[in-house]
Amino acid sequence: MKTQKFALALLAAAVLAGCSSTKLDEPAPVESRAVTPATGGTDAGANTAPTSTTKVQTVDLAAQAAEAVSKLRVVYFDFDSYVVKPEYQNVIEAHAKRLNVDAKVALRLEGHTDERGGSEYNLALGQRRAEAVAKSLGLVGVAASRVEPVSFGKERPAEQGSGEAVWAKNRRVELKDK
Repeated sequence: MKTQKFALALLAAAVLAGCSSTKLDEPAPVESRAVTPATGGTDAGANTAPTSTTKVQTVDLAAQAAEAVSKLRVVYFDFDSYVVKPEYQNVIEAHAKRLNVDAKVALRLEGHTDERGGSEYNLALGQRRAEAVAKSLGLVGVAASRVEPVSFGKERPAEQGSGEAVWAKNRRVELKDK
């Protein structure tokens, strides 16, 4: 047992002695070689200047994001509900991406309802719908200062008339640039 401890101590001392001989203050020598394109080999005297120039096309992310949301401007709701349906998550994400790319853009979220119910009730429901969309935008990184939820209740219908098809088109939040 003493022999094993002695051997282990001797091994540890040898490792430590080997580590102490490495000098960290001196920079390691670096060899510079140029790669020749034709052969893939190295040539110390090769010209390293590029022989052709390529132009990188600039991308306007703000314009791309604006184009992506140009047709995604409305979130529809169920009767007497202000829950944003999962099928409109792509609308929320597209607008969030645009707002995060273009700092100059802000949105007005206009909440609307169908003609059923009283004016005060519909104004409150339209406001809750607009705030639900604002909260959804906030959950994907949009600052609350960039969106303004407002309600028009039943005062500005998308379609005139009665019936479920017309009412469904009127229960909405429109995302408009400020």
